[in-house]
Amino acid sequence: MTTPRLLQKVCLITGAAQGIGLATALKFAEEGATVIVCDIKQTGVDEALAQCRAVGATAAGFVMDVTQRAMVDAVVAQVTAQFGRIDVLVNNAGITQDARLQKMTLEQFDRVIDVNLRGVFHCSQAVVDLMVAQGSGVILNASSVVGLYGNFGQTNYAATKFGVIGFTKTWSRELGPKGIRVNAVAPGFIMTPMVAAMPEKVLQGLQAKVPLGRLGTPQEIANVYAFLASDEASYINGTVIEVSGGMSL
Repeated sequence: MTTPRLLQKVCLITGAAQGIGLATALKFAEEGATVIVCDIKQTGVDEALAQCRAVGATAAGFVMDVTQRAMVDAVVAQVTAQFGRIDVLVNNAGITQDARLQKMTLEQFDRVIDVNLRGVFHCSQAVVDLMVAQGSGVILNASSVVGLYGNFGQTNYAATKFGVIGFTKTWSRELGPKGIRVNAVAPGFIMTPMVAAMPEKVLQGLQAKVPLGRLGTPQEIANVYAFLASDEASYINGTVIEVSGGMSL
């Protein structure tokens, strides 16, 4: 039997109550991690926590809004007090509020920037001193194929997903010498509950753009996060891994 890849690693995941975040929390749980589930609703946190514990993981859950720095700092302080360290941060939390440039409201623009970009900054800055003191750590950022190629109607979302690639490249240079690896994952079309609610015709159109002929699963993204979080990826730093079934070819 192989040793779990994330044994004794304390891993904090934002947006962990559903979709890719939940799949990542469960994958990390299966790989032996101590899983810290963070999301904005208590019910979602409780359900994700129960699922992680059901596979035998040590887990803790916190209601956390990544746009609220005081809340982020408080959660990091509690996790540190309880577990003594944070080995992995997965900046998964994100939202969309789509509109064409001519129609996008300032509120739509600001909200997506606040969650998807500023939230990643808040969480990463909140854990980085601890990781530096440990002499080790992994920060994983959720980008998107939209952050590589843009997308119609997603000015705000694309800007944030390009932006976290900028974070990733910069932080990998700053933090690499301190033993901290920073990477990003750029998922393509993934069959999350949000995507599954789209009309069948739209889903068929998405599938037609993918050489593999199907949408990805949240578990397939979680597998990549688990690899990047593990010591198997010890020489991967500053990289963006596209996980899209080849849709950009």
